[in-house]
Amino acid sequence: MPGAAPRRRILALALPLLPAERLTRAASRPDAETPLLLVASDRGRQIIRAANQAALAQGLTPGLALADARAAVPDVAVAPFDPDGDAACLDWLARGATRWSPLVRPCPPHGLLIDITGCAHLFGGEASLVADAVTRLARLGFTVQPALAATPAAAMALARFGGVRVDDLPLAALSELESVQQALRRAGLRRVGEVARLPRSAIASRFGEALVAALDQLLQATPEPLNPLLPAAPVAAQRRFAQPVASHEAVRAGLQKLLLAVQVKLTALGQGGRRFALALYRADGHVAEVAVETAAPQRDVAVLLRLFDERIAALNDPLDPGFGYDLMRLAVPDTAPLAEAQLGLDGGALAETQLTALVDRLSARLGRGRLQRLARADSHIPEQASFLAALGEPAADWPRPDPGEPPARPIRLFDPPQPIEVLAEVPDGPPRRFRWRARVHDVTAHEGPERIAAQWWRRKDGAGLTRDYWRVEDGEGRRYWLFRHGLYERETAAPRWYIHGLFA
Repeated sequence: MPGAAPRRRILALALPLLPAERLTRAASRPDAETPLLLVASDRGRQIIRAANQAALAQGLTPGLALADARAAVPDVAVAPFDPDGDAACLDWLARGATRWSPLVRPCPPHGLLIDITGCAHLFGGEASLVADAVTRLARLGFTVQPALAATPAAAMALARFGGVRVDDLPLAALSELESVQQALRRAGLRRVGEVARLPRSAIASRFGEALVAALDQLLQATPEPLNPLLPAAPVAAQRRFAQPVASHEAVRAGLQKLLLAVQVKLTALGQGGRRFALALYRADGHVAEVAVETAAPQRDVAVLLRLFDERIAALNDPLDPGFGYDLMRLAVPDTAPLAEAQLGLDGGALAETQLTALVDRLSARLGRGRLQRLARADSHIPEQASFLAALGEPAADWPRPDPGEPPARPIRLFDPPQPIEVLAEVPDGPPRRFRWRARVHDVTAHEGPERIAAQWWRRKDGAGLTRDYWRVEDGEGRRYWLFRHGLYERETAAPRWYIHGLFA
């Protein structure tokens, strides 16, 4: 049907030997012909958790004790099992797999899921895309089992168990729990297709709703989100190279063309970018990532190219092209409306633009978090009413003070408030004299109180002490911000006083 949405296609790449092959890639490890066992301690025994193909061919499978394995095959290499290292390697491979689609998710313990819907034609079809993925991973030293399906669960199950049809998959594809598999086998079931022919109500009553949900996902009857590692950007562009490029000039020229392509898309949408992320895909699978952020929506190519130049020059770990980059992708994950504007005769807009450009250049050179400003927070507690935010990030505007009126609160506060000794006319009255830092101050003028209730909803007991703030001035004209912590005889028998800030 014309205009119909493309059929969803998920590519699953199972990496069954990833733990062993990850170590084999290191120069200090044995070659692939030597049996390699990865072991972990379990109740005082060393148990095999993973093995390479040479060890599996000799019957040394996961779950076997290391002592039994050495008795059968004495000449084996042994290394500790490192699931954290495997997870980090899987994430690294997932970032490299974004060359085929931006929607990629690692599938622990040893798999990748790639949503290639609408992407296959860029590689000459699904078969060519799969072949390219298998070839590139094989060059990195990994054994790959690919499969295609309409849901992530079905694709990964077909890849792991090497099947063509979901109905022919073993019971382990439905559940990894041995108790569930035994119960299904006792019922005379051996394949997923045999379970699928049973009434759903009977499966749910005997084996639980979780098994029914897993069955529907395998049969591609229930939509299943992929939850990619990186969110898809609304605007993106990419360039492929027939021969990998390694020079800085070639990379910069490619980036300029990507910025021009992104500019055209943003202009058509009436948008500007707040963040521009460049990914450089190296021929050996490594992905270098460089990103710049702007204080205001931006799509000017010259400005963005200068920001990338300064960001790349300021990198602690300089870009290493190695054998060259064969793919460059520029994504704009954060966009905002940006209309065409004309500068006024007074030059005010020009000055604001120059300030924004200065903020962008300093942020690209020093880092986004190095330039900060006070931003307003939605809290009535004084010390929580503001926070430090990166300069240029959107935030709520501060209320403008009334002209001619003194500020209601100091700009800078003591953290924490400093205790003081106060003499007041009555326990709940204004302060008349206070001692701070061994010096006595006589209050000649005061204004208040400004009563601030405690955050009782954050406390388990639903209580808290009330603060009464006073703006006071001493005989030398200095102004202070004091508060009494607790209401006399209603919340505490002895309220304490603090100084929270100084007025300029």
